[in-house]
Amino acid sequence: MSDVHHAIGLTMHQPPGNLLRLHNSSERWEVRQILWAYARVPEMLRRHGDLARLHLMFSGTLLKQLEDPATSDTFGDIVDIPSMLHEYRAAAGLEFLGSGLFHPVYPLIPAADWSAQTEWWQGLGRKILGRDWFPGFCPPEIGFCQEMIPHLVAAGYRYVLVDCLYIKPRRDMRWHEMRFQPFWSSYEGKRIIVVPVERELSNAQHSGTELSWFEREVAARTQHCDFPALVTTWSDGENGGWFRMPEWEHGFWGVFFEQLVEKRRAGDLAFAPTSINEYLDRYEPREEVDVHRGAWNTGHHWGGDFTQWTGSLLQKRGFDEIRSASAFYHRTKREWELGRDGMREPEAARELIHQAYDRLLHAETSCHFYWGSTWVHRAFDEIEQCYFLLDQARKLMPLAGPEAPPRPLEKEVPDGGGS
Repeated sequence: MSDVHHAIGLTMHQPPGNLLRLHNSSERWEVRQILWAYARVPEMLRRHGDLARLHLMFSGTLLKQLEDPATSDTFGDIVDIPSMLHEYRAAAGLEFLGSGLFHPVYPLIPAADWSAQTEWWQGLGRKILGRDWFPGFCPPEIGFCQEMIPHLVAAGYRYVLVDCLYIKPRRDMRWHEMRFQPFWSSYEGKRIIVVPVERELSNAQHSGTELSWFEREVAARTQHCDFPALVTTWSDGENGGWFRMPEWEHGFWGVFFEQLVEKRRAGDLAFAPTSINEYLDRYEPREEVDVHRGAWNTGHHWGGDFTQWTGSLLQKRGFDEIRSASAFYHRTKREWELGRDGMREPEAARELIHQAYDRLLHAETSCHFYWGSTWVHRAFDEIEQCYFLLDQARKLMPLAGPEAPPRPLEKEVPDGGGS
C-alpha cells in the first residue's frame, strides 16, 4: 500500500444575524454551544499545533457577525471573541480556505456576481483571519460547476474542493482512483486543481466516529492505491451534538481529533495528517478530469440537481428575481460609469448603487433557499431594497434609462411547503 495522507476540514457558518437572533429567542443555550465550538478550535491547536493539521472555512456571513462589536459585547460572558480571533490568526497547523461573502450556491446565482462574492470575502478574510493568501476555495454547500474555474484562477486560488461523486474521468478509472487524489480540471483554457472530498467518511466525521473504525475504513478504501493517497474529509464544525457537546472530551475533539494526533505522536497512526497545500507541494496532480455540476449531499437530497435550494415554486421564483435584479444592477452601474461626468452628485449615486449591490449579494445567501419555501421571503425583502436603492440612484443620473419595471413579488404565494 502506498503512503496515505489525511486532510481534515470543517466549515463554520451561520446565516446572517443568526447568533444574535438565537440569543434573543428561546434557543439561548444553542448559541452558547455554537460559540464554545468556535473557541475549541484554537484551544485544540494550542495543545497539538506541532503535529495537528486542520482546514477551516469561515463563511463571510459568520465573519461579519464575529467582527461586529455588538456580538462581542453580547457574548462576552461566554467567549472573548476578539481574543479568540487573535488565537485563530496565530494558530499553527491551520489552513484557511476562501469562500463567498454571503455563502451563495455559486452555480445558482448570476456569474456576473461571482467576483464580488469571492473578492469581498477575501478582503474580509485577510482582515479577520490574518492571511495574505488563501490557497484553496471551499464552495458554499460544495456547489461547483466547471464554469467557475477561470473565475477561481483569476482570484488566485490553487485548488477547489469538489464532491468525489461528481468526478468525471476521461479514462476508465477504478473507484479509489477517483476519490483519493487531486486532479487538474479546465474550462476555457484555464485550469485549477480539484480536490475530491470523500463523502461517506465525511458523513462519519460529522455524525461521530471512533478513530479505530476510521483507521480501518481508510486502510480498506486506499489499499489498492498505487499513488500517494489523499483522503479529504469535510463537515460542519459547529452543527450536531458531536461538535456542540460542552464536555468536549466526549465529542469530535476528544474522541477523534485528540486521539488521532496522540497516535501520530506515538508513531502508531496508519496515515499522515497533512494540509492540502503541503500535499500539493509534494505531489502534483497526474491527470485531468471533468467535474459534474452539483452540490453537497444535504441528507435530504443528493445534491446533483440542487433540489434542496430549487425544489419549490417559491424557491425557483426567488432565483428568477435574483437574476432580474442582478441584470438591473449591472445595467445601472454601467450607465453610471458612462454618465458620471455629467452628473451633479455622482458620488451620491455611486454610494446608492454600492448599497444596492450589498443587498443583492445578501439576497443570494444560500440559507434563504435551504429551508424549502420558509425563508425565501428574506431574499425577496433584500431584492426589494436593492431595487429601491437603484431607483433612487437613477433619479440622480440624467442619462439613465427608465426606472426598474414593476416587480410583482406575489405576497399571496404561501410561505409553507418545501422542496
